[in-house]
Amino acid sequence: MRISIKTPLINSLPLSECLETNVWLKMESAQPTGSFKLRSAANACRYYAEQGATGFVSSSGGNAGISVAHSGRKLGLPVTVVVPETTSLMARQLILREGAQLIVHGKVWSEANDHALSLTSGNTVYIHPFDDPHLWEGISSIIDEVIEEGVTPDAVVLSVGGGSLLSGVVQGLVRHQLGHIPVYAGETYGTASLNASVNAGELVRLPVVSGIATTLAASQVCRNAFDVATRHNVHSMLVSDEEAVSACRTFLDDHRVLTEPACGVSLSLLYDRKIQFSADDNVLVIVCGGASVTASAILAE
Repeated sequence: MRISIKTPLINSLPLSECLETNVWLKMESAQPTGSFKLRSAANACRYYAEQGATGFVSSSGGNAGISVAHSGRKLGLPVTVVVPETTSLMARQLILREGAQLIVHGKVWSEANDHALSLTSGNTVYIHPFDDPHLWEGISSIIDEVIEEGVTPDAVVLSVGGGSLLSGVVQGLVRHQLGHIPVYAGETYGTASLNASVNAGELVRLPVVSGIATTLAASQVCRNAFDVATRHNVHSMLVSDEEAVSACRTFLDDHRVLTEPACGVSLSLLYDRKIQFSADDNVLVIVCGGASVTASAILAE
């Protein structure tokens, strides 16, 4: 039984015309949970279930927690998701809809995460939101599917939060001898933990994260994402909250698909023409989605 699905690969005429190149959209927003995080959660949960896990614990009130809840339901195993008080009502409802136990604990993610870790015992396994090789392996299948469709990317554009998407995509590129192509990794100014680490030449933690792209709000990217960024052709790029939201609105008009601001970060790199490509390039954009985004929230910002 497959938990995540093979998502559509769409040639975007509006973005191709805007950039005068060939833009391909990998529509991870079409996953059953609305986010690429289902690939990672499904792969990790299945692996640990095969190793004897009898339940899972997650500490994410966003896409990762919803995806762990969905994966556990599909595998017939109980899931507990611990979220901070700041988690939206929509996200809480989506977690409960998947049949998971929901615990609200702490004012920030770190406090919720500490409580989640305390709940692991015996064969109850903690599923990290972004820092686990089994997560990255699941995400790497994105590139497998693109290659199967007959598209060989010359560049990839994606958003960065904790770093699992960057880790998995580059892993997939390397598997297909494409580890040399440029990967443009976008963050907002208020969540730029990868950018800060790359500029410092070492892994650093932001004293505070802020802004609208809450699912990118990791104060420190995982070590693997930093290593990938320094060893491969990764370009760290920044956008404002306003640019990210504007891109979400334009994308909604262009493709009739609603995405969260974290996804709008990578889209804004294209809509605002912050990257230049050759006319014959195939540019792959990971439309990472967003499980708990609403049209009213995007249109009201």
